[in-house]
Amino acid sequence: MVTYVRLFILIYSLGAGHSFANTDSEKQAIEYAAKSYLIAQIEVRPELMAQVTDDGLIKRTYWQDKAGKEFIMSIDKSGLVKLAAQYNLSGDRFVKQPKVEVKILDIEGRIATVKLVADEWVDYMHLYKNKSGNWQILNVLWQFNQLRRHASN
Repeated sequence: MVTYVRLFILIYSLGAGHSFANTDSEKQAIEYAAKSYLIAQIEVRPELMAQVTDDGLIKRTYWQDKAGKEFIMSIDKSGLVKLAAQYNLSGDRFVKQPKVEVKILDIEGRIATVKLVADEWVDYMHLYKNKSGNWQILNVLWQFNQLRRHASN
């Protein structure tokens, strides 16, 4: 009987510690961070990009140079903030109603994995909830929908 009580307490405590991150407000905060990452590029809002990304952020993809050699290309937070400030300055990098589709793949305590689908590419993101209670993007792995675009011309 004592074993069953201990098992029940263990299962309950694991469930209780696990459930706080799956509330609707937590999911909305995670979705906000992921969407803001793309909105910052669409609306040329580098301050928004800076707000939702961690200082240690690295965004990566695979790339092929002109000689055909494949390598991993990366950009850090400061590069991503600069990208948000410049990428869509002309206003023609995105369609009028851009696709911003967020799917939360997993939440575990203070960490989450998200898939963000845009018109031209897909991003897989790792986020964490910082000590201030804000969800921030820490890692991004992305690729174009058209794989042939992963090469220097």
